[in-house]
Amino acid sequence: MKNFDLIVVGSGIMGAFHAYHAAMAGKRVLIVEKDNFPVSSTVRNFGQAVPSGSAGKWFDFGRRSLEIYQQIQQKVDISIRRNGTIYFASDETEWQLANELYDIHQGKQYDCILLSKRQCLDLYPELKQDYVRGAIYYPNEVSVEPNLLIYRLLDYLQEQLQVTYLPDTAIVNCTEANGKVNVVTSGNVTYTAEKAIICSGYVFNLLFPEIYAQSGMIVSKLQMLQTVPLTNVAIKGNILTGLSIRRYESFEECPSFQHITTPEHYRELKKWGIHILFKQAIDGSVIIGDSHEYAPVGKTDELGFDTRTHINDLMLKEAERIMHFPVRKIARAWAGFYAQHPNDIFEYDVSPNIHIRTGIGGKGMTTSAGYAEKNIQKLYL
Repeated sequence: MKNFDLIVVGSGIMGAFHAYHAAMAGKRVLIVEKDNFPVSSTVRNFGQAVPSGSAGKWFDFGRRSLEIYQQIQQKVDISIRRNGTIYFASDETEWQLANELYDIHQGKQYDCILLSKRQCLDLYPELKQDYVRGAIYYPNEVSVEPNLLIYRLLDYLQEQLQVTYLPDTAIVNCTEANGKVNVVTSGNVTYTAEKAIICSGYVFNLLFPEIYAQSGMIVSKLQMLQTVPLTNVAIKGNILTGLSIRRYESFEECPSFQHITTPEHYRELKKWGIHILFKQAIDGSVIIGDSHEYAPVGKTDELGFDTRTHINDLMLKEAERIMHFPVRKIARAWAGFYAQHPNDIFEYDVSPNIHIRTGIGGKGMTTSAGYAEKNIQKLYL
């Protein structure tokens, strides 16, 4: 039996940052991961950290996350690139929302700039002239490489903060007795700690399945594509489009949002939860996506592991409407999954010292660092 201050179950971005903040507070931390390495939500995404898309407390957590990312990047390269975020408006409705969000974020002293159609075309020569009306740009937001960040962060936790990391270790039981938490692996090894935080993503069948069954959580399936490296294409930063303006919660704060209608050419895209984003990776390839299909806990297998050609075609057709570069030079396509909760995150205390923190939805890369900091502070008050 081995003793720790904190055991974190799950080594995705949520679990890793809970471990980071606990270790920074001087706690002895163990992270346990069921797979060889993280393979789920944390690595199957764009790698965009965009507080500008969030509202309320999640906007605040996102702002703080940017600071934390930069602090770590100054010590070790975890692939943080301050390339900024841009939202291209394609019509007057989206342009009005961009202007209103500009006013909101200016009031919060969050750096942003409105760009005219001409400025957008000058800065992004791959952008099609007949698509863009204008844009709102956030210069301080960052891009990460999802296939690098979490692995480098886990290395940093072990090498610099003395966090113990156990991959290939499924936890099948977690109980509290006499103020101590015991977790038991599938190999019947027990680890003990003062507290445990369960950050298991959309894995609902190993620990506390009866709690998850009543949680109200759903799982979202996303289809994403990535081109071959395009050496003559340069589209810097996080690129979001008119569909993103119509979808992201930050724009819901705008006075005009409640009055917007869906144009005919968006209806089929909206049916599949499609909004088009681009992010160029360091090798020159471009990630394009994404779509959203949903299923509740207990029926997530019905989402399937495949990708629908029809959905990919819809995304590529819209991408061609926006950009000049050869979007159909696709090297790979995949389905990503993440858990989300109607209350933005699932927080459940199984006992005084066993805490479930999952279901953060599609904002994990943007907000987990700031959220985990606040959560660790609360749990150790």
